Amino acid sequence: MAAAGSPSAALRCRDLCSRGIRLAGKMRSDVIDLLDTYVEQQGLDASASVAAVEGVPVAAVERWDELTGTQRLLENLAAYRAFRALLAQMLEEQQEQLGEADAALGRALTAVLLQVSAFIYHLEELLRLESRGPPSEEGTGPPPASHLGLFERKLRGLGVLRELAQWAVRSARDLRQLSRTSPGSSSAPSPADSP
Repeated sequence: MAAAGSPSAALRCRDLCSRGIRLAGKMRSDVIDLLDTYVEQQGLDASASVAAVEGVPVAAVERWDELTGTQRLLENLAAYRAFRALLAQMLEEQQEQLGEADAALGRALTAVLLQVSAFIYHLEELLRLESRGPPSEEGTGPPPASHLGLFERKLRGLGVLRELAQWAVRSARDLRQLSRTSPGSSSAPSPADSP
């Protein structure tokens, strides 16, 4: 990271990375649980194939090991901002569709939405440590979904949750890589550290 090379900045970076890795792990676990509940409540088949969903960032990346720390943070930040908007939209649709009949699904969606927001905060703090600051959020709203029928919205929700689970895995890897390459870290990255 290009921030001030002070030991306190390096310690803060490693601390934020460590907490972010734990949050990503918890988020992935909760998203997997939410996926099970979502599939059951929406009457979907867990093995249903979902095409790429508009507005859902894809976690897979070519040449992962060539990304800089800043690129990793910016890609993660853009993805989680998109997920925050998409999850809020899913929560609103779920409340309209099921009303208060299924409070458990609403609580689970809300919990994951809060975790995504907390993760965004961690990413923004890491960018501030780089003396870069996070980019503005303009244009990060969800794509319009009014043209989608009920079944298509259910499939879109399934796609959002599946990709969010994949992002949680990628984010943990990105933060591990970032903590290894932060100023003052004792080990240099090696090709074997790539996912």
